[in-house]
Amino acid sequence: MAPTAALLACLILAVLSVFQLSLALGAPLGRFAWGGQHRTLPLALRVGSGVSILVYALIAVVVLARADLVWARAPDGVLRTASWVVAAYFFIGIALNAASRSKGERAVMTPAAAALCILCVAVASSS
Repeated sequence: MAPTAALLACLILAVLSVFQLSLALGAPLGRFAWGGQHRTLPLALRVGSGVSILVYALIAVVVLARADLVWARAPDGVLRTASWVVAAYFFIGIALNAASRSKGERAVMTPAAAALCILCVAVASSS
C-alpha cells in the first residue's frame, strides 16, 4: 500500500508544482493560493511559489524513499521521522487552508492538503 500511496502523493505534488509554477510566472490564479488576496501574485509571493516547488520536490523524495521506490542514503530512522514530519506538515496545511479568507483556496487547497496528509500517513506508518 505504501508504494501506491507514495505515487499518488507524488502525482498530487506534481500537479501542485505546475500550479505554483504558473503562479510564479504570473498566471492570474492568486485567488487559489497565498490567502487569495491577489489575482496575480506580487514578486515576493512569486518567489514563495518557486520555493514551494523545491519543498514539494524534497517531500517527494522523502515519500518515495520511505516507500522504497528510490534509494536514499539516509538511515531508515531518519526517513521514518521525516515522513511523519511531512504528514504533520500537511495536517497543519489542512487547518491553514480551511481558515483562508479565500473561498477558492478553501475549495481547492484544503482537499489537496487532506489527501496528501492521508497518503503521507499511509507511507509513514508502513513497515
